[in-house]
Amino acid sequence: MSKANFVKVEREIAGRTMTMETGRVAKLATSCVIAHYGGSCVMATVVRADPRPGLDFFPMQVDYRERTSAAGKFPGGFRKREGPPNEKEILTMRMIDRPIRPLFPDGFIDEIQIQCWVMSHDTENDTDVLAGCAASAALALSDAPFDGPIATVRVGRIITDEGSQFVINPTVSQMDYSDLDMILSGHCDGVNMIEVGAAEMPEEEMLGAIEAGVDGIKDILGLIDELVSKAGVENRIGDNLNLPDADIIEHVKKVAEKDMTKARQIPGKDDRDAAVKELRNKVLDEHYPENEDGTYGQYNLSAKRRSMAKEAFRSLEKKVTRSLIVEKALRADGRAYDEIRQIEGEVDVFDQTHGSALFQRGETQSLVTCTLGTGKDEQIVDGLTPEYAKKFMLHYNFPPFCVGEARRIMGPGRREIGHGALAERSLMGVLPSPDDFPYTIRLVSDITESNGSSSMASVCGGCLALMDAGVPISNTCAGISVGRFSNDKGKEVFVTDIIGEEDFFGDMDFKVSGTVEGITGVQVDLKARGLNHEQLVTIFEQARVARLNIIKTMESIIAEPRADLSPNAPMLITIQVAPDKIGKIIGPSGKTIRGLQEKYGVKIDIEDDGTVFVAAKDLDSIEGARSEIEAMGAEIKVGTVYTGKVVSVKDFGAFVELAPGTDGMCHISELDDGYVSSVTDIVNVGDTIKVKVIKVDDQGRIKLSRKALLTEESAEPASTEG
Repeated sequence: MSKANFVKVEREIAGRTMTMETGRVAKLATSCVIAHYGGSCVMATVVRADPRPGLDFFPMQVDYRERTSAAGKFPGGFRKREGPPNEKEILTMRMIDRPIRPLFPDGFIDEIQIQCWVMSHDTENDTDVLAGCAASAALALSDAPFDGPIATVRVGRIITDEGSQFVINPTVSQMDYSDLDMILSGHCDGVNMIEVGAAEMPEEEMLGAIEAGVDGIKDILGLIDELVSKAGVENRIGDNLNLPDADIIEHVKKVAEKDMTKARQIPGKDDRDAAVKELRNKVLDEHYPENEDGTYGQYNLSAKRRSMAKEAFRSLEKKVTRSLIVEKALRADGRAYDEIRQIEGEVDVFDQTHGSALFQRGETQSLVTCTLGTGKDEQIVDGLTPEYAKKFMLHYNFPPFCVGEARRIMGPGRREIGHGALAERSLMGVLPSPDDFPYTIRLVSDITESNGSSSMASVCGGCLALMDAGVPISNTCAGISVGRFSNDKGKEVFVTDIIGEEDFFGDMDFKVSGTVEGITGVQVDLKARGLNHEQLVTIFEQARVARLNIIKTMESIIAEPRADLSPNAPMLITIQVAPDKIGKIIGPSGKTIRGLQEKYGVKIDIEDDGTVFVAAKDLDSIEGARSEIEAMGAEIKVGTVYTGKVVSVKDFGAFVELAPGTDGMCHISELDDGYVSSVTDIVNVGDTIKVKVIKVDDQGRIKLSRKALLTEESAEPASTEG
């Protein structure tokens, strides 16, 4: 390969050098970019291919994989090869896809496949946002009609001696001290994707974080533009656009617009859908039937025109819906722009769960259960960054019956993973710290009805279930979505609590979760070009007002977390012992800890810092285990008096068990006040005696005395009666 084909550009981004290069590897792909940032590196490839026959949608596929070799690690488990994508990889795929997909022209159906491989990871500069930038650069270099590029950054907020400050692309270590995790994507015209997890951050501070992120986006866009100017090719749309002919668009509008306008104003999702479906079938059957009696060419032409008419009908429905909302202020279900659907809720729905709740807003319903567990129930997450344990999980399920469909039943897909992660992130901001509440928490949100914003219903239902279980959350947390509609004249309106059709036909689904104090979660899906600062101010304020109203309703269902945990939940206490006592509590091959668990019917977890967690169903079991663990972990001090059991008798003295695993020796001369000819004259194995610690030598050997206590007792003055 000639040197002229290789192009490399670099620029300082947030104090580190970001490098992008192309022309060295993967030369048979449509385009390839290798992006470096710090010690981390991602390779992104793009392949464009002709559409598959019969395709009527844009089949873009995004794949992101973290090779463990990138961090010098082997895959865990028996098979030493990477398997299906984990949750982090799936969320990153969604993060890359969502800001890119709307920037392709309507009707474009060529195959676009984007693959991002992590080739190096320094465990400090995470590769999810780097992959988003590399994928955008690779698309910009290709001939695909991509109206980008976009750039993606992470924004954190770090507390320093000079006060809090926003940090662009903070390191993994810095994120441990951040109360904000924001992923922001945008292009030259504004922001088009936001993901946020935060600790109750006020709206004005959230806007400040977005503004800080936009500055970082501009720097990366400049780097990509430089790369494209040196190595890019001319974009081409191609001949495969799946758009209806102009005459079909006009004809469908003429025969269906009036009836469509009436149908779109019918209240009730099922009745409205039935009316639209009936109209569609009438238009297609009367005006665009398939010609099955003619030649194959005639049949093929009629089938193609019918397919175009379907697309024209869908576009008409979208246009009518938008026109009713923007120009006549008529939403499909008759609500005002800022009106929230009717809310109902209930807690303590199920008898045996630790916490449960039903939350319904309009035709969207979530059943949520809460389960409390111990450290053994934590989710261990192993990837390119150091392994860690999750103490809070929210799992979201979207069965086909919730939308009245019968589909193949499968495991959670990318959508379920993404919605669950958003609700989980939103509720993390109000959870107590593990030091204050050491339980592992799992929420399961089952969507049993769905007509828009089921992830926000999961936030509300999850919060109610946490309070029902007695989890001491800091504030009531609710979520709401805001949509955007615009017309050809540039007029736009923002609507609160969008239903499914408004999501489908609108420009935006802007989800915001939070408390009365501030925002805990944000997710933005945008079909329009982008959002500017003024629009964001309006959206955040509209979402805040709605959120506060929902919180009032939720607190009428349950005002605050229950004072006591559910009686079905395990009781859990923590005991702190010296780290050097851990071995004693565990015992040889785990014999001691297993004995304690069997004796008292408890679960015991021990951490490296000496924190011991004891869980059981009843207080007596916990207290019994606590007393023995505290005795084993106690520091033996000279002068302390113990009541112990004689476990061994020798000619020179007796060994007394002060605590499980801790013995001391009482010499024959210390057994009694006077001469003792034989140890068994005073004590035998199994006897319980009181002894005093008189010495602990450098090797930890404990010397005891029974005589010292007898001497002290005899020295006490006798009591007299007056």
